[in-house]
Amino acid sequence: MNFSLSDEQQMLADSARRFVQGGYQAETLWHQFAELGWLALPFDEDDGGLGAGLVETMVLLEELGCGGVTTPYLATVVLGGGILRRADAACRARYLPDLMAGDLQLALAVDEQERVFAPENTALQAREEGGGFVLNGRKTVVLNGDQADRILVLARTGGEPGDQRGLSLFLLDPHSPGVTLTPHRLVDGHRAARLQLDGVRLSADALIFEKDAAFEPVRQVLDEAILALGAEAVGALSVLLDDTVEYSKTRKQFGVPIGSFQVLQHRMADMFMALEQTRSLLLAATLKTLEGHDDARQAVHALKARIGGAGRHIAQEAVQLHGGMGMTDELAVGRYFKRITAMDGLFGGADQHLAAFARG
Repeated sequence: MNFSLSDEQQMLADSARRFVQGGYQAETLWHQFAELGWLALPFDEDDGGLGAGLVETMVLLEELGCGGVTTPYLATVVLGGGILRRADAACRARYLPDLMAGDLQLALAVDEQERVFAPENTALQAREEGGGFVLNGRKTVVLNGDQADRILVLARTGGEPGDQRGLSLFLLDPHSPGVTLTPHRLVDGHRAARLQLDGVRLSADALIFEKDAAFEPVRQVLDEAILALGAEAVGALSVLLDDTVEYSKTRKQFGVPIGSFQVLQHRMADMFMALEQTRSLLLAATLKTLEGHDDARQAVHALKARIGGAGRHIAQEAVQLHGGMGMTDELAVGRYFKRITAMDGLFGGADQHLAAFARG
């Protein structure tokens, strides 16, 4: 495996870093992303995209994580766009141009109550009727669900919860009769919604893939989302470590910088090791997935478990070493702490992925 960035990938990282550090207008951020070509990054050139891949997405998300930038990139481009990249040519031609232009936001509704990161346990029903489908059920923590122009909904068209077969994916207009969205925010400020479907009628052309065959593409997209989340986590954790080290050089106690205390030096060294281990797992999981290794999914599970364990350790140490100030919104440390905490809960927690890794 080659862990070095190419010239083009390094240019992407540099431009994203300059963008984040140079300041931006929050109200025009999404269209700025479109102008920079970042919304077109993972899509094929035949579809009007830039033809980049997982590594480029990782590079971009790490820099956005460093800047603490709050965007629907994960929900729209990685999750929703990941599904559309695998759809047929007609579907791609209809929706991808608007997505890449910044005029279409998406959401993917998979998780249900007590069924997190387990698409095979989907219980929401899609019943065939009159040449179309009728959907009933609910989804929870739909990222960007309250802002999305279209929502991709995973539903059961056959079998029982626990079966991988019998799952289908539908493209839903959130303004359709019978759709109820209850917006809420995650602890880190990112937007999400609960989705309730009561007798929602959809035509047959709302089906994205073949009926009963949505499990594998959804699993692939969720794996890619974990890689993107891992990249953002590495960026955020890098800032937590750097800010903590810098603070220890200026904060004085007993007339000397606290960074001169050996016990605190050891704690910061542990933070550094935890960060580098997470970064290494991110690189390995990304390249294994890109190259189609047999143990790629195992590497993704290991990465997500590491985000939960190492991420929590680094974030908690950063807060403690900053003292009382670390608990306030006055410093960026508190904001990054909240983001890392939210990341641990998205797409299954550390314990869930550790158990999946152990099962092989």
